[in-house]
Amino acid sequence: MDFLLAADNPLTHVVQHPVVQIPLGGPGPFFETFTLLSNHIIMQIIAAVLLIWLIPKAVKMRRGTDDVNKLVPRGFGNLIEGLCDALRTHVAQPALGKYTDQFVPYVWSAFFFVLTCNLVGLIPLADWTKSFVPHHALGGTSTGNVWVTGTLAVCTLFMIIYNGLRLHGVAYVKHFFIGPPGLNVFIAFLEVVGLAAKTFALAVRLFANMLAGHILLAVLAGFVMMTAAAYGTLPALALAIPVILGSVAINFLELFVAFLQAFIFTFLTATFIGMAINIHHDEHDEEHAEAAAAH
Repeated sequence: MDFLLAADNPLTHVVQHPVVQIPLGGPGPFFETFTLLSNHIIMQIIAAVLLIWLIPKAVKMRRGTDDVNKLVPRGFGNLIEGLCDALRTHVAQPALGKYTDQFVPYVWSAFFFVLTCNLVGLIPLADWTKSFVPHHALGGTSTGNVWVTGTLAVCTLFMIIYNGLRLHGVAYVKHFFIGPPGLNVFIAFLEVVGLAAKTFALAVRLFANMLAGHILLAVLAGFVMMTAAAYGTLPALALAIPVILGSVAINFLELFVAFLQAFIFTFLTATFIGMAINIHHDEHDEEHAEAAAAH
C-alpha cells in the first residue's frame, strides 16, 4: 500500500466519498444532501458488472463438446461450480431442507456479491488512480459501509418475512405466539426483537470486520510518516521494515477475512431464512395427527 496514504486521516481511505450529490436543504446532516453516486456505489457497480460478465463465462467453460465432456467444467468454471455445490450441500440444504432449490439462487447471489465486493475493496484503486480520478471516486471497500451491509441485511429480512408468510400464511404469524395466553404476547414481542437483532447482526458483523482491517493498515503506515516528521528519515526507515512486514501479514489476513465474512454472511442468511420457512413444531403436529388418524 502506498505510504502516502499515511499523510491523511486513516479514515479517509475507508469512509464513503460522495461523487454526485443532490442538495435537499433539509435539517440535519442526513437531510442536507442526497448522495446519488459515491466511491462505494461505484465499487458495488464494478463488483456487479464483474459477476455478470465472469459467472456466465465460467459456466460455459467445459472440457469438450461431446456428450460427456460438455458436462464437465474446467478451470475457473470448475472452481465456481465447486463453490456452488459446496454452498448448496453444506450451507443451504441443512438450513432450508425441502425448500433448498427455491432459495439457493439467493444464497449463491449473496455469497458471490459479498465476496466480490470484499475482494475488489482490497485493491488500492484510490492510490493508483488519484492522479486522474479526483475525490476518491474509485477504491474503498463497499462492505465496509454500514449502509451497504444494512441494505443487504434488510434484503435478507424481507426474504425471511415474505417467504414465511408466502409459504405458511397465518401459521407463520402464529408460531411467534408460543406459550400460554398472556405470556405468548411477550414471547411474540421477543421474537420480533429477535428478527431485528438478526438483521443488525448481519449488517454489523460484515461491516465491522471489513472496516477494521483497512483502518489498521492505514494506521500502521501512518506510524512511518509520523516518525519521519518527528525524528527524521533514518528512524522512519528502521520502523518501515516491521511496518511493511506487518502490513503484508495483515493483507493476507484480510484476504482470508474477505472469504470468511462472505461465507458467514451467507451461512447466517440461509439459517435465518430456514428458521422462517421450516416451522418444525407445526409440521410435527401434522405428522402426529396423521399418524394418530392412521392408527
